[in-house]
Amino acid sequence: MLQMLKHLKPYKWQLTWVFLFSLAAILFELYLPTLMADIVDVGIVNQDVPFILKTGGWMLLCSLMAILLMVGVSYFASRVSLGFGRDMRRKLFVHIEHFSLQEYEKFGSASLITRTTNDVKVVQDVINMMQRMMTRAPLMLAGGVLLAVSRDSQLSLVFLAALPVLALVIFIVARKAIPLFSALQKKTDRLTLILREVLTGIRVVRAFNRVEFERSRFNVANEDFCDTGIKVGKLMALMFPIMLIIMNFTNIAIVWFGAIRIDQGDMQVGNLMAFIQYAGMILMSLIMLSMAFIMIPRAQVSAKRLNEVLATNPMIQDPEKQATTNHGRGVVDFKGVTFRYEGAEKPVLEGISFTASPGETTAIIGSTGAGKSTLLQLIPRFYETDNGAILIDGVNVKDMQQSTLRGKIGYVPQKASLFSGTIAENIRYGKEDATEGEIYSALETAQAIEFVEKKEQGINSSIEQAGANLSGGQKQRLAIARALVRKPAIYLFDDSFSALDYKTDSKLRNALKTETSGATIIIVAQRVNTVKDAEKIIVLNEGEIVGIGTHEELLKENTIYQEIVASQENGEVSA
Repeated sequence: MLQMLKHLKPYKWQLTWVFLFSLAAILFELYLPTLMADIVDVGIVNQDVPFILKTGGWMLLCSLMAILLMVGVSYFASRVSLGFGRDMRRKLFVHIEHFSLQEYEKFGSASLITRTTNDVKVVQDVINMMQRMMTRAPLMLAGGVLLAVSRDSQLSLVFLAALPVLALVIFIVARKAIPLFSALQKKTDRLTLILREVLTGIRVVRAFNRVEFERSRFNVANEDFCDTGIKVGKLMALMFPIMLIIMNFTNIAIVWFGAIRIDQGDMQVGNLMAFIQYAGMILMSLIMLSMAFIMIPRAQVSAKRLNEVLATNPMIQDPEKQATTNHGRGVVDFKGVTFRYEGAEKPVLEGISFTASPGETTAIIGSTGAGKSTLLQLIPRFYETDNGAILIDGVNVKDMQQSTLRGKIGYVPQKASLFSGTIAENIRYGKEDATEGEIYSALETAQAIEFVEKKEQGINSSIEQAGANLSGGQKQRLAIARALVRKPAIYLFDDSFSALDYKTDSKLRNALKTETSGATIIIVAQRVNTVKDAEKIIVLNEGEIVGIGTHEELLKENTIYQEIVASQENGEVSA
């Protein structure tokens, strides 16, 4: 939690005003019992009405000033806490954006969402509460004790019995609450994960009639979260009655022993009334502190989770000095590349070496799980290689700025990812300043112009989140157009034609030859029909290259490729 406080540096002046306003408000509040005691002991005893009215006026003024100052405290405390929440969400978002895929997989998207929203809100609320209570309560406690002792030091001994009991209650509750708060946040992650899986996979859930199963799974996680929340609620609910009982018994003891001292002539009635009010302030400040001590453990859990994200340095870093490259060529060299996923028993790719040159298409084919998509994702440094090197125009990708490297690449992922907005906005994701002419040209090459023009608003037609209002083939073609509008030196197509029919696939590949004639094209595909016209076909099997050549060469010499062709041969592909 202390690490979180360093993020409050930009708000030091607001925090200063919170402290000063709280101090001034408490001084006015602490003065009120003294004025009341004077009214009773001087005004009422001497029947001095002007003194009563004058002192009462001072009491009203002190109360009004205390109220105005506390409004100021609330205003500045809210600005600080809300500003902290805004800044922290921004820092997390920017930091997460720099994560490699290894870091994303380490935390999981559901956990990152929970940390960026729920955990930030918890810490934000506690910072707000700390400004109001942790500033006010200690000052009120110190002032109340000092003035109570000054009124009657012997009667103040009552607090020696009450305070240890209060401290014990706070300690017991906090000790039980900390592990529960930690479990609560983890169960929030689990709940978010299940909810996200069901919402994103709703078609699969319904297609396999697993609605009841998912409902049951969600109910288990929901009930688990609820049970833990109830336990926390019971602890909080139990604490306050105990506090009030201790507070009321303390007041009874003060009145009892105070009455004895008044009867003995050692204390005046006004002093006893003032002492009771100071006792109330002391006990109320302790209750406020106890609330803070109960909430701080939860904030500590959330702060720890936030610090875990912020303290995680991305595995993939930009070099201190940018290497110089030849612009526009796009030669891709793999030299003995090996890659293993974290926790995997064996490498997913091992000893990969090949060259993809400008003006030719390099296709990668192999069985499912052979490592084709992983190989493609190593080029833009989504993952970091374990051994070997990947060179772009003779420069190791590790020696290039990520922005420079990815600026050379037009990447079309296996799963077409579109964003809510218009078609034009999604295409301009590839090139921010793309003109309408460039957009239409990219759409035409990607064989998407026909269905786009049929829409009432054309390229200004809306796309729902994740392209929910488009078919799989339409999404793939828009994703291809997004890469084409960039006109990069290197095109990476990760099984990007799988949702297209053979006719559209063939027209698209023919259009690509003209549009990308001077660029390096690397295609990952499952269908032989998609790769057979490539100048170079790389056959992957269990993470290793088992053949490189043209379609005709591999068909004669490579057993694995022959098996792939035979498994797909149904009239579309023939020897």
